[in-house]
Amino acid sequence: MIDVQHLTKRYGRFLALDAISFRAAEGEVLGFLGPNGAGKTTTMRILTGYTPPTSGTARVAGFDVLDDSLRMRRHVGYLPETVPLYRDMTVRGYVDYIAQLHGVADRRRRVDEVLERVGMHERRRSLIRSLSKGMRQRVGLAQALVHDPPVLILDEPTIGLDPHQVQDVRALIQEIGARRTVLLSTHILSEAEQMCDRIAIIDRGRIIAIGTPAELQTQLQRGGRLFVRIGQGAAPREAIRLLEGVRGVERATPERDGYLIVVREGTDVRAKLAAAVVGQGLDLLELRPWALTLEEIFLELTTRLEAPARQTR
Repeated sequence: MIDVQHLTKRYGRFLALDAISFRAAEGEVLGFLGPNGAGKTTTMRILTGYTPPTSGTARVAGFDVLDDSLRMRRHVGYLPETVPLYRDMTVRGYVDYIAQLHGVADRRRRVDEVLERVGMHERRRSLIRSLSKGMRQRVGLAQALVHDPPVLILDEPTIGLDPHQVQDVRALIQEIGARRTVLLSTHILSEAEQMCDRIAIIDRGRIIAIGTPAELQTQLQRGGRLFVRIGQGAAPREAIRLLEGVRGVERATPERDGYLIVVREGTDVRAKLAAAVVGQGLDLLELRPWALTLEEIFLELTTRLEAPARQTR
């Protein structure tokens, strides 16, 4: 439903997007994860027709964002980071107005239906200016859903919400995403992990990894990480010297009650590690793969992988 190929965006000499490519399938929630300024909002503005790309192609719901922009917009619901609500309108009046702009048939039924779905039907007569931030986000979701689009693009949908409101909006997005394609941008790691089927990590205008959290773990661990716990009898400095002396081990560092071993790519050192420890008369209490959290994956990728300069010289 979303197909992006070599999408590039320049603002003068500044390279905001550097030939990114990704796809999101029907019924999939794809998280766009990255620090502020990474290029998430720029990508979403291109995919919703608000700004043109410099080069590359993007198709949303089967329509090219440049050649079929008007038809594409009819199939997309967009929730920008700052929801453009008319504060002096009622909730129902605003959503009905958006439905009218989209040419929605049987507007009354559809508006009531979508307000019920986002939990705002009881507040339908309230002025938008009287609503909390969380309720305004729900109204924003309602306007994005009222024309029943197959694709939803949501830019930081939980920013500024309190923990209860965040929980409610997350649950609503997961329900909505069951039968739609959702592209969701966030810089909150736990949010991406909880709501998204797959995650694309973007940094400095480049997609540096994409996959499920489990796949991202596998990608990062191709070089291999192991956790070793040794019984008493060796000082930490001696243990590190012993472990780093095993061929294929790049480094060993203290971690919790053991040692984190970084292994050279394509190397299986488990047998050698075990032999080295036992050969020194020490007890090998634990030897296992090291499972990274999404936060560790994100930090590893955004700090260790080199990104090319984003400014043309």
